[in-house]
Amino acid sequence: MSTTTATRSPYARMFALPGAKAFCLSAALARLPMSMMSLGIVLALNHLYDNWTIAGSMSGAYILAVAAVTPFYARLFDRFGQRKVGRTALAVQVVAMLVFAFSALARVPIPLLFVLALVMGATQFSFGALVRTRWTYLLERTGNMDLLNTAYALESAIDEIVFIFGPILAATLATSVHPVSQLFVPTAACAIGGAVFFSLKRSEPPVLRAVATTPVASDDMELRIARGEFDDAAQRGGAPQDSLRKRNSLAASSRKATRNVLLYAGILPLMLTFICFNMSFTTFDVSITAAMEHDHLDQFLGLQLAMIAVGSCIGALYFGSRQHRGPHWRRMIVCLAILAVGFACMRWTMDNYFVLGAVELLSGLVVSPLFATGNLIVRETVPEQSLTEGLSWLTTAGQIGASLGSLLGGVILDHIDAHAGVMMTWVYTAAAIPFALLGWWVFTRKAATLDVEQDAPTHTTERHAS
Repeated sequence: MSTTTATRSPYARMFALPGAKAFCLSAALARLPMSMMSLGIVLALNHLYDNWTIAGSMSGAYILAVAAVTPFYARLFDRFGQRKVGRTALAVQVVAMLVFAFSALARVPIPLLFVLALVMGATQFSFGALVRTRWTYLLERTGNMDLLNTAYALESAIDEIVFIFGPILAATLATSVHPVSQLFVPTAACAIGGAVFFSLKRSEPPVLRAVATTPVASDDMELRIARGEFDDAAQRGGAPQDSLRKRNSLAASSRKATRNVLLYAGILPLMLTFICFNMSFTTFDVSITAAMEHDHLDQFLGLQLAMIAVGSCIGALYFGSRQHRGPHWRRMIVCLAILAVGFACMRWTMDNYFVLGAVELLSGLVVSPLFATGNLIVRETVPEQSLTEGLSWLTTAGQIGASLGSLLGGVILDHIDAHAGVMMTWVYTAAAIPFALLGWWVFTRKAATLDVEQDAPTHTTERHAS
C-alpha cells in the first residue's frame, strides 16, 4: 500500500473503486420503502379508520410477510445472480405496491386491504443484503478487504439516513398532502433506484457454485505423509501436504454449501438477538406517534422519530472510520447494554420532547455499530456462496422483530397508553442480551473445536475400489 493510499480516508478509498458510487447511491434510493411503508401504513390506516390496533396489525402483517420471503429471495440471488432475478422481482414488487396504495386511496374493505398488504410484503426483498454482498465482492476483487468494516458501517449509516428522511417525509406527506400520499413516494423511489442498481453489471458478484470432491482414502500417500508416517518424506513433501490441505478445504467448502445458513454456529442466537431488540424501534415509533398526536404536535412527528436515526448515522460514520479489535460478539453485547439504558431514559423523559430528542440522539450512537457488527458476524460465519442469504436472514430477524413490535405497540396503545409502550422498549432490548451471550458462547466453542480438529491427524475409513 502506497503512502498516499494509507493517508486517504477509508471512505475516500472505497468510493474511488470502480462502480462503487453508482451501486451504493442507487441502492440507498431503492431502500426508501423500508423507512416509509410501515409507518405510512400506520398513518394511513389510523386516519381512515381511527383505530391503532388495526393500523399496527396491518403494518405488522406487512413486515411479517416481508420477513417470511426475504431469505427465499436471497437464495435465488445467490444461485442465479442479482441482475437475472432482480429485474423480474423488482417489477412485481412495484406493481404490488401500486395496487396497495390505490386500494387504500379507494378505501377498499379492511379484509381485502389486509390481503393486499400481505401480497405487497411477499414481493419485497432486501436491497441492503444485495449491496453489502457487492461491497464484499468489490473489496475482495480489488484487494481492499481491510475496508470491509468501513463498508458495512457505511451501509448502516445509509440505512439510518433513510430512516432520518423517511419518517419525516411520510409524516409530512400524510399531514400536509394526503393521508395516503406517503405510500406512492417510496414506490417511485424503489422503482427508480432498483432499475439503476440492477443495470450495473460491472460490480455484480459472480454466481458461486460448490465443487464436488472425492474423499481422500486412508492409504493415500499424501494422507500418510500428512499423518507423519514418513517423517523424512513429510519434511521433503511440502507440496503434497499443501495439495492435501487444498483438497480438504474444497471438500469442506462443498459440504458447507449444502448446509442451511441457520445451522452455522451462533446464527440462530444472533437471529433471536435481532428479533428482540428490533421490537423496540417500531414500538417506540408507534408510541411516540400516538403521544404527539394526542398533544397535537403532528407536524413535528417526523423530526422526533428521526433523532435516533441521526445519532445512529453519526455512530456509523465514526465506527466505519476506525479499525476495531476484539470479538464482534463482545462489541454487540456492549452496544445492546447501552441501548437498553438509553430506552429506559427515554421512558422517563418522554413528557419533554426536547430532552427526549437529546436522549434519542445519544442512544442512537450505538444503533448502526450494532447492525454493522451483526453483519460482520454473519460475514465471518457463513461461506461466501451463501453470504447474501446469511445477510438476508439477519434482515428477516429484524423485520420479524419490527412486525411484533408494531403489533404489540398498537395493542398497548389501545388498552394502556403511550408511556407503557415506551416502557417496553428497554425490556425488549435487555431481553436480547442473553441471546447474544449464548451466540458468543456457541461461536467460541465451535471455533475451539475446529482448531482442535485441524491440529489433529485426519482419519478416514474409505478405501479406493480394487
